[in-house]
Amino acid sequence: MDTSLIKGVIPPIVTPTDAQECVNEPVQREIVDHIIKGGIHGILALGSNGEFFGLTPEEQERAATIIIDQVAGRVPVYFGIADITTRECVRWAKKAEAMKADAISVLHPMFIGPNDEEMYQHFKTIADATSLPVLLYNNPDRMRCGISAPLLERLSDVPNIVGVKESSGDMTLTAEFIRRTRGKDFKVIAGRDILILSTLVYGGVGTVASSANIVPELVVEIYNKYLAGDLVGALDAQYRLTPMRMAYGLSSFPVVTKDYMRLLGFNVGEPIKPNTSSKPEVLAILQKHLDDLGAKKLV
Repeated sequence: MDTSLIKGVIPPIVTPTDAQECVNEPVQREIVDHIIKGGIHGILALGSNGEFFGLTPEEQERAATIIIDQVAGRVPVYFGIADITTRECVRWAKKAEAMKADAISVLHPMFIGPNDEEMYQHFKTIADATSLPVLLYNNPDRMRCGISAPLLERLSDVPNIVGVKESSGDMTLTAEFIRRTRGKDFKVIAGRDILILSTLVYGGVGTVASSANIVPELVVEIYNKYLAGDLVGALDAQYRLTPMRMAYGLSSFPVVTKDYMRLLGFNVGEPIKPNTSSKPEVLAILQKHLDDLGAKKLV
């Protein structure tokens, strides 16, 4: 299987919504063009920063359809899948393939806390149901479970499970994922924006970074300078990104991503309830981060 698409900077694209919490199509198309103009290498539809959890199945499908159409083959589109049951994940995997997504990203089941064997069977069943490349998504901080290094090593032998988005924030685990799969055609991608460079240095191939919705050029700079052998420049870009990314913790997840986009001038709507927009004093801090970075709307 060709896994060359799995690399670079892949924003989990923000889903703009209207007053009825439905997808705002014109703004969704605008954001696609904004991040592509910023030099990104792929787009993840329906990630956690895309508020997949707040959209009906119909709106999830509509959002992905709009994104795939607007991208028009310019970069690969990853279809995010995060249902709890294997049955529903299989249904979405087949839907993603029919919609001409380039790959799927599958989160481990939330809430129920399956063991390693149950997760192995879950992921393998989903992978067996599609011919698309499967990117696993490890995010234990927000779940009752996570993908262990032994489980990942086992899953990496499933033919179309070709990579993992690693969002644990634990560089020891990230390093183990890379070490255990280094002899295989298996890609590890940073899921924490603050650990992009460290993941690349260990042998990772890119990042799924929510900050690339906001400052795509800066996130791409980290990746491009690293590839060019400019470690000093890559580290400087990583350090410049970090303060604005650390501010995500000032409000409920993932409110700040949407607030940053609104401050840039995108009509992304309010966060999907029960989340609400940041308080004025937090918005002032976010605006200063944007000003410090010279962030701008690229469309």
